[in-house]
Amino acid sequence: MDDPIISVDKLRVIYNQGASNEMRALEETNLAIYPHEYVIIYGPSGCGKSTLLYSLSGLQSATYGTVYIRGKAISKMTRREELELHQTSIGMIFQAFYLISSLDILDNVCLPKVFRGESPSERKKAGIQLLRRFSIAEQSDKFPSQLSGGQKQRVAIARSLINNPDIILADEPVGNLDSESSENVLKILKELNEVDKKTIVLVTHNPEHLVYADRVIYMKDGRIIKEEVHKEKRPIKIADKEGVTDEEEPSQESLDLKMLMESFKNLLPQQIDILLVPFKAKQLLSHLLSDLNDEQVSMAEAFLKELLFKNIDLTTFRERLDLSLDEGGAGWNKLRTQSFTKRTMLILNQVQKLKEDGQEAILSIAEYLITLFHLALSDEQKLRFQALIKLRIESQVGQTELQKRLDKNVSSGGIGLNKITAEKISHEIEIIMLLKYS
Repeated sequence: MDDPIISVDKLRVIYNQGASNEMRALEETNLAIYPHEYVIIYGPSGCGKSTLLYSLSGLQSATYGTVYIRGKAISKMTRREELELHQTSIGMIFQAFYLISSLDILDNVCLPKVFRGESPSERKKAGIQLLRRFSIAEQSDKFPSQLSGGQKQRVAIARSLINNPDIILADEPVGNLDSESSENVLKILKELNEVDKKTIVLVTHNPEHLVYADRVIYMKDGRIIKEEVHKEKRPIKIADKEGVTDEEEPSQESLDLKMLMESFKNLLPQQIDILLVPFKAKQLLSHLLSDLNDEQVSMAEAFLKELLFKNIDLTTFRERLDLSLDEGGAGWNKLRTQSFTKRTMLILNQVQKLKEDGQEAILSIAEYLITLFHLALSDEQKLRFQALIKLRIESQVGQTELQKRLDKNVSSGGIGLNKITAEKISHEIEIIMLLKYS
């Protein structure tokens, strides 16, 4: 996606224009924000950062200039288009929460769906899923006055997500929270950006928050004075990259990715780096499970992402799988939890060995697969098996060729496995290769 999701062209906001108390909140401002970016607008109180944020949302009208969302000027939108923008494209999070005191927590979260005319059962199902995700499902029947500040903000975040918008705008979302609650909320926003691929624009005056951003926009006296890039997510054409030409030989990493893309058809080049982790989690979960309901799988996938991001360890992972859905867990039974955690650990062990020493890992992966699939191989077959794994690890063959050679009979130079076993082994190796790739 080469086009910005939000762009600002020569935007100015003047309050009480022409009057004796005229105030210039925002001078001529230009800004482009791209899909999946996490942008923080930073500056002291009164510098115009909140005015800019509200202009991006359409809640603040421009005096001069234009704000575009996906190429469409907000000022040129019909009332229906603007309503659709606020209901489904942009989610807002405020410092003051703005929860309705007379509604319980679940109804507060579901309120945006009421205006969409969705059935009570469907909207409550969606609301409970979000509350479970943010570990406050047990508070669903309480009222805002019964919650802490951190819990209220998690409810507000859930409400902003109920219609699944692509853009989340947050105005000093942790300004009223203690340090622990602030950190929890900021981690949630980072997860929404990295895992859910939401575009996040956050306003803050606290320099401690800047580490969460991909890009920081510094403001002073109603102007953007500089920007700081922590992680570049804006599109850069290959020709623009210094020292890169079309004639260069592809790197080993590029070759690895190309072969993985042949094995996993939904894997895109844009998913490299941190965006690859959610894809890894989904593929690993799909590889290991088949008979759980959607909610049990969804919760387990969320925990698996946390494990792959190294936010939790295997012990915590196992505990969360075993918790009931009502307690914010995945609702599995102990036997399944134990076997799944063990299987995950075995795979991750092979991945770690592959990262540390590719040559030693060949023997380790071969023994792991022989044990896992109860293979009875002769010495000659074992040597061929190890050689074939080496070829795949070095990206000299892809999954299709790997599977063919596993299935090929021994007299023709293959391993001599049956077709079903060859297919299972080749997919196991692809999962290991995927998890190793970064």
